[in-house]
This record gives sequence, structure tokens and C-alpha cells, in this order.
Amino acid sequence: MDIAEKMEEARQLEAQFDEQMSYYRKLVTSKVSTNGDASESDVESWIEQLLKQLQQVNKQMQAWVSSGGSEMVSHTLTRHQEILQDLTQEFYRLRSSLKAKQEHASLVDYFKDFDRTRLDLEEGGGSEQQTLLKEQASISRSTGQVF
Repeated sequence: MDIAEKMEEARQLEAQFDEQMSYYRKLVTSKVSTNGDASESDVESWIEQLLKQLQQVNKQMQAWVSSGGSEMVSHTLTRHQEILQDLTQEFYRLRSSLKAKQEHASLVDYFKDFDRTRLDLEEGGGSEQQTLLKEQASISRSTGQVF
């Protein structure tokens, strides 16, 4: 494969990456669930795979430039490396944002459950056994989110 084909491959990977990041951005901005779902995990895996492929293509182009490639190709490679760095940073920033949202939602759910249990106890709602069962369920839910 010659350098022109590698540059074309890099552009195609960057385009695929942009498409996936657009979908991921929408997922992150609309996401409020407390735990990840399959589509989120699939998109993250696909983006990570695209990043690895793009890194590999950049390495191959770097090897070609290092062995005496033209100045124009060297400039193009530098641009592709900058794009890769920008895309990588954006992906990790979005993923961190999503994780923070999930943790926040999890805490909010925990405290809602805690308040409900406390309210039931204060109102004397139900038998002591029911109260203990509700508290056990609440603890199970909150510890289930940790693991």
C-alpha cells in the first residue's frame, strides 16, 4: 500500500470516527441512566477500535516519512496526528462526562430510596418486617450499582 492510500485510509477512519462521535455525543448529552447500556458500550468499543486503527495508520505513514518521504507528506502526517490527538481528547472527555452523569444519577437514586425508607419508618407504614425488607432491597440496589 502506498502513502496516498494510507492518507486516504486515515481520512476514511477520521470520517467514521466523526460519525461515531456524533452519535456518542448525543448519547452522552441525553443519558441519565445510572448504569451503562449495550449501545453505549458498543459505541465506546467501536470508537476505541477506530482510534487504534487510526494510530496504526499514522505509525505506518510516520515510518514512510522517516524513510525519506516528501515535505508535503510530512506536513499531512503532522495534521493527521493533530486530528488523532484532538479526537482522542474529545472521546475521553465525553466518556468522563458520561461516567460523572451516571455516578450523579446513582447517588440521586440512592438518596431517593433512602428518603422513602426513612419516610416509611417515620410514618410507621407497614410492619417492622416490611420495613426491613424494603431497607434490604434498597441496600441491594445500591450495592448492586457499585459492583
